[in-house]
Amino acid sequence: MRDNYAITTARAAQLFLGYDSAAMAEKFDLPLDEEYLYITFVAAPYRVSRKTGLVERLDGDEPAAAGFNESLTIYDVLCDSKPGCRLSGRYCRVNSLPGVAQTAGLGNDLFDGYAKRFDRDPAALARACEALGGTELPGADVGYTLPLFPFLPVQMRFWRSDEEFPPSLQLLWDEHTPQFMRYETTYYAAGHLFDRLSGER
Repeated sequence: MRDNYAITTARAAQLFLGYDSAAMAEKFDLPLDEEYLYITFVAAPYRVSRKTGLVERLDGDEPAAAGFNESLTIYDVLCDSKPGCRLSGRYCRVNSLPGVAQTAGLGNDLFDGYAKRFDRDPAALARACEALGGTELPGADVGYTLPLFPFLPVQMRFWRSDEEFPPSLQLLWDEHTPQFMRYETTYYAAGHLFDRLSGER
C-alpha cells in the first residue's frame, strides 16, 4: 500500500510540473522564486520544487519530504482549483457540499478514532487549535475555525463523551470548497489536520 502512495505522489509531482507555477502563485498570492513555490498548509510552511515537483515541509531543522496527505492536498489545490475560486462564508458537512452525491459519503464514523483520542484531553485539543491559529467558536466543548490554507478555513467542533453519548467530532467545510479541491481530497486534508491536532505531525 505504501508503494501505491509513493507512486501516486510521484505521478502528482509530474503533473504539477505541467502547470504554470507563476500563475498558481498569482492566483493565491503565494511567494515564488526560481526554484520553489511556497505555500502554508495547516499553519506549517511548505515549498514545491519547480524542477522536480517535490513537496517539502520547512518547519523542522531541515526540509523534509511531505507525506501523502499533505502532498496530494497541496497538489490538488494548486493544480485543479477552479479559476476565480472564492469562499461563500457558509459551512456544511463534507457530504452536503454542492455537487456531492449523498450516497458518495465515506461514512460519518471515519474519524471516530480521533474523537476518542481528543476525548482523553479536550484541553489539549483546544491548545492545539490555538497553536494552529484557530479562532474559537461557540456551541461545542471545543470549537474553532482553523486555517486549512490561509485562503480556505474549516470549522471543527468537538463534544466530549458523557454517560449517554460517545465523543463527537464534526468538521464543516465552506460550501465553495469544491472550487478549491476535489471531494476525495477533503479526506486527505482532514486526516492531516487531525494528525496535527493530535500532535502526530
